[in-house]
Amino acid sequence: MNLDIMEAITQIAKDKKIEKENLRDMLENIFLNMIEKKYGTSENFDVIVNVDKGDIEIYQEKTVVEEVEDPVTEITLEDALKIDEDAEIGEEIVEVINPEEFGRRLIVSAKQNLNQRIRDFERENIIEEYENRIGEIIIGDIHQIHKRGIYINVDKTEVFLPREEQIYNERLRRGNTVRSLIKEVRNEGRGPEIIVSRADPKFLIRLLELEVNEIDDGIVMVRNVVREPGDRAKVAVESIDRRVDPVGACVGTKGSRIQAIVRELNNEKIDVINYSTEPEIFIMRAITPAKPLKVIVNREEKMAVVVLPDDQIAIAIGRNGQNLRLASRLTGYQIEPIKESEYNSESASAVMPTVENLDLPENVKSKLIDAGVTDVNKILELELEGLLALPGIGPKSAEKIWETIQEFLPDDETGE
Repeated sequence: MNLDIMEAITQIAKDKKIEKENLRDMLENIFLNMIEKKYGTSENFDVIVNVDKGDIEIYQEKTVVEEVEDPVTEITLEDALKIDEDAEIGEEIVEVINPEEFGRRLIVSAKQNLNQRIRDFERENIIEEYENRIGEIIIGDIHQIHKRGIYINVDKTEVFLPREEQIYNERLRRGNTVRSLIKEVRNEGRGPEIIVSRADPKFLIRLLELEVNEIDDGIVMVRNVVREPGDRAKVAVESIDRRVDPVGACVGTKGSRIQAIVRELNNEKIDVINYSTEPEIFIMRAITPAKPLKVIVNREEKMAVVVLPDDQIAIAIGRNGQNLRLASRLTGYQIEPIKESEYNSESASAVMPTVENLDLPENVKSKLIDAGVTDVNKILELELEGLLALPGIGPKSAEKIWETIQEFLPDDETGE
């Protein structure tokens, strides 16, 4: 019986990659549990398992007495002498227990118990192994595709790629070999579930580490990564060695390095940006492929206005606002793009005083305001002829108004 049990157990252990020491501990605990069920205690029992030989030895320690009151812990001198011819009253003697005494029912129960312990052990090992590997890239073969996600075999372990962790426009098929990032381990009722991702920004970071030696060596540092998986990503990089161009290192000769990553991510566009601690410079770079003329930053409120050529505004915003969103997430600033023409117009308006602030007689100011002319911009639009057409404004008043606003006229109109 020992041999049959051990052969079955040893085979299970091999399949599950359980170390001999762990298997031995499991078996010893199981037999101690069997002893407790049969005898009510296991305190005076020892179980020794030899996995290599397939032996299970059970020893019961008893005290030699004249009259037995507790057969589990005591033995008569007559019976003790059959075990040890030198036995005496009051001594401790060790009796060998035949495992067959436990009966078939207990043996079957022990096998079931062992199977459960092996499953628990396997579960704990998987949890421990993969929790220590979170953030690592793994390679596996797709073997099942469901609406909820994709199951991938990695060695002999099954991992799960949920729908929300996939690249939305990527079509993966059964049998495909795929790379993914270990994101988390969920220890749920049905067993541990290893969640992997191809959409997480860390997946892009790990791919960069694999492709770019300078990142792996610590010369180039990835400061931040933001993604809209399958469409576009922005990566901020910095070099600790002035001789190394971080963007050039990531892009590679003729784009070889970055293109390898783009192909892995189903042609996701990747903007590699040189990081800067100066927000104006960083934001200007982050809004690429647009080329801003000026960046105005409010550091306290984490807001920025980006002035762009009129024909670059759509490029800066990107399709459905994607480029602008990614630039804002990369820099940590809420970015507002503005056309150059609008900015110039608003800047001009900002310095133009109101009619009330002009050095004019009060009655002239009142007539201008009554006519709806409230600031210098309105006067500039009307020009001298328009002023003469206003109710109550005669030639002398018009000349006085026009003379007063000379400093606000464009250079070509003032003759400078």
